[in-house]
Amino acid sequence: MAAPVRVERLSGPAILERLDDLARLRIEVFRDYPYLYQGSMDYERRYLGAYAESRDAVLVAAVDGARVVGASTAMPMAEAMQECIEPFARAGYDLSKFYYFGESVLLKPYRGQGIGVRFFEEREAAARSHRAIEMTAFCAVERPPNHPLRPADYLPLDRFWRKRGYTRHPELVARFHWRDIGEEAETFKPLVFWLKRHRG
Repeated sequence: MAAPVRVERLSGPAILERLDDLARLRIEVFRDYPYLYQGSMDYERRYLGAYAESRDAVLVAAVDGARVVGASTAMPMAEAMQECIEPFARAGYDLSKFYYFGESVLLKPYRGQGIGVRFFEEREAAARSHRAIEMTAFCAVERPPNHPLRPADYLPLDRFWRKRGYTRHPELVARFHWRDIGEEAETFKPLVFWLKRHRG
C-alpha cells in the first residue's frame, strides 16, 4: 500500500530548498485554463524568492515520497507584490491586518483527495499565529465566459472557496500581466480577491 501524501508547512530557509519544486509546479499547473500561463524558471525563481526572504511567509508542500506534487504559499499582505497591495491601499485598508495567500497548485492525479483543503487549513493556521492578522485574502484570475480556450467541462472553484468561508469582493481587483499560451506579447489580466475574516 502506498504511503499517504505528506503535507508539510515550511518557513524560512526550508522554503528556499523547495523553491525550484514550486517553480516547476507553477509552470506546469498554470499552463491549464484559466491561467494559460507561459512561465520560465528564471522569472519563477525571482518571484518566489520573496517567500524565502520573508520571516513570516509559509510554504505548504504536498510530498509523495520524495516528490513535491503540490504547494501553496502565504505571507503578510504588506510584503506581497505591489499588484496585490494596490487595490487594498486604494480602498483604505490597513495592510497589517491581512495575510495574503499566493498560489495553490496541485498535480491532477492528486486532486480530490482533500489536499487543497489542507492547503487552506495550514495557511490559515499560519495567519492566526500572528495576533495582528484579522483577514486572509487571495485573488483568482477571471476570464470571459466565452473565452475560446475554456474547456467544455471547466468548473470554477467558487463553490470550493465559499465552502472554506471566503467571499468574493469584485471591488478588489489586482491587475497582473503575463504571456498566455500561444500569445506573442504579455497582456493584463484581472484577478479578483476573495476574503475571509478570522478575528476583529
